[in-house]
Amino acid sequence: MNRPAASGQLPPLSLYLHMPWCVRKCPYCDFNSHALSGAIPEDDYLAALLEDLQADLPGVQGRPVETVFIGGGTPSLMSGDFYARLFDGLARQLDFASDAEITLEANPGTLEQGRFDAFRRAGINRLSLGIQSFDPAQLKALGRIHDDQAARAAIQAARDAGFDNFNLDLMHGLPEQTVEQALADLDAALSFEPPHLSWYQLTLEPNTEFYSRPPDLPEDDTLWQIYSSGSDHLRRAGYDSYEISAWSRPGREARHNLNYWRFGDYLALGAGAHGKLTDGDSGEIRRYWKTRQPDAYLKRLGSRTAGQQSLERDDLPLEFMMNALRLGHGVDESLFTERTGLPLTEIAAILTDLRSKGLLVPDRLQATPLGQRYLNSILEPFLP
Repeated sequence: MNRPAASGQLPPLSLYLHMPWCVRKCPYCDFNSHALSGAIPEDDYLAALLEDLQADLPGVQGRPVETVFIGGGTPSLMSGDFYARLFDGLARQLDFASDAEITLEANPGTLEQGRFDAFRRAGINRLSLGIQSFDPAQLKALGRIHDDQAARAAIQAARDAGFDNFNLDLMHGLPEQTVEQALADLDAALSFEPPHLSWYQLTLEPNTEFYSRPPDLPEDDTLWQIYSSGSDHLRRAGYDSYEISAWSRPGREARHNLNYWRFGDYLALGAGAHGKLTDGDSGEIRRYWKTRQPDAYLKRLGSRTAGQQSLERDDLPLEFMMNALRLGHGVDESLFTERTGLPLTEIAAILTDLRSKGLLVPDRLQATPLGQRYLNSILEPFLP
């Protein structure tokens, strides 16, 4: 098999931790989340995570962890004590950068008084709050367990606990949503002056309740008006669209997300977690995934890796470009070789053609505004 030559410089390393439990499965959710029945087995899950790490350590030893993202499920269901013990155990085996960004996803409906303080004491320094909407009717339609008052209270509680770095997760294109309603949601979010906003369109994914019983979503023309008007609104408010669905104040981009889109490496722990690692000797790039069902993850011994796939040489251009071109400002051309081990000449003819059509900017791997609208078409020439 042809492998890219090792570049001598490994990509930055992140860590993804998956907490699979939630109070109730939302009708739009296709993530690996499982409604609770009884108490969360925190002690057993902690032991499983640390045992799982032992099996993965040889591939990451000596590499500093730059960012951590704790996703789910609903990670805020776990206690502050759980995270304190988890990070104590992780720090015994992994090297964390002194300025590591550590993000926790939190659901406003699971946050009793004092929980944010406990998360902060555990070492978490960034929050991603799953607001989705400030409209009570929309929250009910989306199956959320919180109302608009709980959403506002959670944001204020996060600020009071000292979290000055946080993201608000907000959806648009909701059932029967008008342009005015979508902009009202944005205004409500902006009133809290968040450093970061994830603003993305509701989509109907297979294996979800909404997919089998679709709600009445806005027409395409309305969806475009929402996106166009909302984007203008966010830019006027001082936010930059640094990624297709991510907006931030200058310098407040999510470092963890940037590592994904720049084809960095990420270690994966937890039920159903997905990872990507580059071998320092051969340059081989491997994607892998963990046992999906929480009960099976808890009961398994040693490595919880359920499957893996080495990326072939011919796969790498598409794998790299489908990530990098999501970034509003793209990446330097040199990053292609740094991350894949392939010379830029491998894709030079494709780049020249796309630039002649006005889809990519010169001398950088970055889509033009026209290219951003037709991103799937840009990626087609990179298919192996």
